[in-house]
Amino acid sequence: MTLRRATVRPVVVPLGRPIIAAIGEFDEWPLILVDMEMTDGVVGSSYIAPYRAASLPTVVAEMTAVLDGLQGRPVAPADVFAATTRGLNVIGVGGVSKIVIAAIDMALWDALAKQAGLPLARLLGGTVGPVRAYNSNGLWRHEAATLGAEAEALLNEGGFSALKLRLGYEHLRDDIAAIDAVRQSIGADVDLMVDFNQALGLGDAIRRCHELDELGLYWFEEPIAYDNVHGYAELARRVRTPLQSGENYYGAGDLMQSLIAGGVHYTMADLMRIGGVTGWMQAAAVAAAAGIQFSSHLYPEFSAHLLRVTPTAHWLEWVDWAKPVLANPLEPRAGTVTAPDEPGAGLIWDERAVDKYSV
Repeated sequence: MTLRRATVRPVVVPLGRPIIAAIGEFDEWPLILVDMEMTDGVVGSSYIAPYRAASLPTVVAEMTAVLDGLQGRPVAPADVFAATTRGLNVIGVGGVSKIVIAAIDMALWDALAKQAGLPLARLLGGTVGPVRAYNSNGLWRHEAATLGAEAEALLNEGGFSALKLRLGYEHLRDDIAAIDAVRQSIGADVDLMVDFNQALGLGDAIRRCHELDELGLYWFEEPIAYDNVHGYAELARRVRTPLQSGENYYGAGDLMQSLIAGGVHYTMADLMRIGGVTGWMQAAAVAAAAGIQFSSHLYPEFSAHLLRVTPTAHWLEWVDWAKPVLANPLEPRAGTVTAPDEPGAGLIWDERAVDKYSV
C-alpha cells in the first residue's frame, strides 16, 4: 500500500450517561478520527479517545507530523509500527507517542483488510462471530439509590448477563451500599465486575478488598495505581477475588512486567495505549504464554475482531461512546457483540455528525 493522503479530525461527542469516577467527571468524550487514503483509493479508518479534550491539539499535531512523513511511501502495519516506534523513541514511546502509533496502526490494518476484501478477524486468521461482553455504559459513582434502576436498564440494552460497577468511594460503607443496590435489582446470577479506577493506596486497598471479598464479585479492577506491580502482587496474596489490570499498559512490555510480578489474575488491553492491532497481537501472545485471560478495554469495533483471534480471549467491554459519529454502530445481542462480516474493521463515519461535533 502507498499512502496518498491522511486526514485527522478531532471531535467531542456527548455521552449518554456521564462518567463519574476516580479518573474524573465527563459528560462529553473527545475522539480523534483518522482516515488514511491509499493510492488505489482504499481508505483505512480508526479512532482514538484521549480522555481530555484539552489534549486534542497535542495529539493531533504529533499524529499529523508522523502521517506527513508517511505520505507517498509504501506502508504496511508491521513496518510502520517498527519505524514509528524507533523514530519516536527519542521522546519516549509511551504516552502520546504510543497513542499516535496506535491510531495509525489501526487505520493501516483496516486498509489492509479492505484491500484483501476480508473482515479484519478473517485477515488475522480467525472468523467473524459473537464475543461475550459486559455492559460498561453506566454504573458510575452516583448515589446508591439511582444504581438499581440503571443496572436493570443496562442489562436490557443488549440482553447482557454481566455489568461493571465503579467503586472507590471515600468510605467502605458506600461501596457496599452501591453493590447492594445493584444486586437487589439484578439478582445474584449476573456477573458483576467492579472497577476502582486506581482510587486506593495499597494499605487501604488491602483493607477494602478484604471486606468486599465475600460478596461474589467477578473481579477487582485497578484498586491501586496501575504501575505499582509489586503492590498488586502483595494484594493478590491477601484477597480471593481475582484482580484485573491492564487498560493503562503502554505496550506488551508493561504487561510482561506485571505478569512477572505475579499480581494479576486477569488482564486487558486498551487499543489506544497497547499500540493498536499490532500492539494488541504482541500483548495477546504474552498473555497466552502466561495462561492469563485477556479482555478488551473500550474500542468495541476493533476488539470484536481481535478477541476472535486472541488465544485466551475473555470479555469484551461494551461501550457505545463513539456511536454519535458512526453511520453503522454495532448493536449487542444476547450479551454478545459481533463484528460486521464485511471488509475491514467496519467503521463508517456519519459525516453530518462529524461536522456537528467537530472542534
